[in-house]
Amino acid sequence: MSDNHQRYRSIRASLSQMLSNEPKGYNAKQLNILAGLVSGIVGSRRTNYPQIASKAPDRTKPESRVKRISRFVNETDAEQEVHVMPFAGLLLSNLVERTLVLVMDSSEVGRGCLALMLSVIYRGRALPIAWLVISAKKGHFSQERHIKLLSAIQELLPPEADVVFLGDGEFDGAELQAELTDFGWKYACRTSNNIILFDGEEFSFQDLPLQPDMCLSLPDVLFTRQRFGPVLAIAWWRKGYKGPVYLISNFELAEEACYWYQKRFKIETFFSDQKGRGFHLHKSHLSNPARLAKLMLAACLAYLWLVYLGVWTIQQKLHTVIHRTDRCDLSLFQLGLRVIDHLLDHNLPLPVSFTNFSHAYPLFVR
Repeated sequence: MSDNHQRYRSIRASLSQMLSNEPKGYNAKQLNILAGLVSGIVGSRRTNYPQIASKAPDRTKPESRVKRISRFVNETDAEQEVHVMPFAGLLLSNLVERTLVLVMDSSEVGRGCLALMLSVIYRGRALPIAWLVISAKKGHFSQERHIKLLSAIQELLPPEADVVFLGDGEFDGAELQAELTDFGWKYACRTSNNIILFDGEEFSFQDLPLQPDMCLSLPDVLFTRQRFGPVLAIAWWRKGYKGPVYLISNFELAEEACYWYQKRFKIETFFSDQKGRGFHLHKSHLSNPARLAKLMLAACLAYLWLVYLGVWTIQQKLHTVIHRTDRCDLSLFQLGLRVIDHLLDHNLPLPVSFTNFSHAYPLFVR
């Protein structure tokens, strides 16, 4: 069996097992194409159609494979804006024993498009759970879109979930903070140094006597001239950093808010893995937002599988075979890429999962 066939069949079997019933007819054909897309993206490390098709386990001509991929991606619902990862509810349920850290950020994808991504943090990686894509090279999304994306996931969360939301300066809107509070979530979001605060009189972070290696906490202040709050405002200048960070939060203690906010940067690893260090999503040549969002479905499934394989590699102690015996310098994503080649080279079974993430492995993993 060729590597392409083995990779495809393993993915197809895992996707099928997660469905309540084995799909038939049109649905089976769609599942086959999706499995082929995930397999082709992993095999080629690319997201443009010809290179995906080159790793598809198909005896048809390359042009026919490209057309099949194109038809699948082009079949979109014009009214659908938010895309939720298949089995996202199961993924979140598997992680609910610990605090669920949700991070939202945006990044350029394709040609002239911007993606808003919501992820859950897991061991140094941001696992994608929902996204939307619009036509825009740069800029911010509206609070309405922020809330729409969060609401789609809030409905999937188990009632007992302990949730922390993190965002950069784009996500400090009063309406968004109010929605997060209504959800019962904690949050810590970055804001600007000239934002208006109120505590008997108006002031801004610029008025504070902040120095390096200082953290000033301002509890029970009102945020902007809308007087939203009360909230906790934080001016934090970490030692060794060029400048301070300003946060708005509903945590009681500044130490808690700062501790969690540091995890926000983990979403940058997701975008780098989807782009230059991984699947080159920015070079997919697509410019239609709906089609890009559909292609991201396969790219995100591929990413989840590789992170799962990284976890599995550590649990099986295979990292000492494919990497180093004294330490591990690779991320879970890179471990996943390496172990696929190792398993295929030795004609060994490929384990596949998109939701089964375990915490039982050493803390040295990045």
